[in-house]
Amino acid sequence: MDMTNEERLRELQKELDEVKEAIRTILGGAQEYRIGSRTVKKPDLGLLYEERTRLEREIQAIIEGGGIFRTVYFEGR
Repeated sequence: MDMTNEERLRELQKELDEVKEAIRTILGGAQEYRIGSRTVKKPDLGLLYEERTRLEREIQAIIEGGGIFRTVYFEGR
């Protein structure tokens, strides 16, 4: 079952909010922490920045009405 653009936007925005929160947490000094004998490490900050950019682009594409794919026409050679 396909999602409507509105449903997809809500899902993407939720994911973007989670990525932004993870970035804020890491920038606040919580890249890695220990609970008892267990160590928890957050994702790499660079990967989070890349994911944030990807999500923002996908959201923008849907808002602009073109989805994530565009048609390109090349004239002659």
